Amino acid sequence: MLDIHEVPFPSWGVRPILFEVGNFQISSYSFFVSLGILVGLLFYWLYIKNEKNKSNDSFYVIISALIGGAIGAKLPLIFIYWKEIFFAENGISILIYGKTILGALIGGTLGVLFIKNKLKIKSKFGNFIAPSIALGVAIGRIGCFLRGCCYGKETSLPWGVNFGDGIFRHPTQIYESIFMLGMFFFLIYKKKKNPAPGSLFKILIIAYFSFRFLIEFIRIEQVAFLGLTYFQYICLLCISWFLIKK
Repeated sequence: MLDIHEVPFPSWGVRPILFEVGNFQISSYSFFVSLGILVGLLFYWLYIKNEKNKSNDSFYVIISALIGGAIGAKLPLIFIYWKEIFFAENGISILIYGKTILGALIGGTLGVLFIKNKLKIKSKFGNFIAPSIALGVAIGRIGCFLRGCCYGKETSLPWGVNFGDGIFRHPTQIYESIFMLGMFFFLIYKKKKNPAPGSLFKILIIAYFSFRFLIEFIRIEQVAFLGLTYFQYICLLCISWFLIKK
């Protein structure tokens, strides 16, 4: 499944349509993902302003992160689901609507590295970006839960959720939302301890990719080989890179 996967049928999900304005329906996914992005950006800007670290460099960095993230969110789908995209009847919808947080984080990171190298920016903004990302993802995953995408495997646990087929599944979206909300408060706490510039972003990436690697075992995902999904291999590669990166 993709991070905004095609769902089995229109009514699938806890509350796929959040509300209506006249004849126009506002989907839960679109609302909370957009809200997550806006809140994350607002927190980043206010955080930097409060720390008296606001500059043109901080603007260039966040814009590059957004552009890189938007591109990166699509690329893994082309690699993993190229057959569905190019040969399935509704394959183009995967490319248009599909996105993955893993790809967005990688693309955003590469976008920041590119603009910093291009403009010779020496300042590090990772300590401000990290909690903003954590907060944005925590909010956005609520939309995934209500829409019913990114769901988990069947479970007998009392908090299993029926997304529409009578099967109670792990609410993996809520697991991730809770995890990222916890990371948000943890990163805010760490920021008060005057960490090394940019170190909080490294902490977030390693923590999130480790979490994602583990939660893939209870998500409905396409297995690559040796029992692991493509996303798990991406997680392992990225964790290794950030661990050796200075």
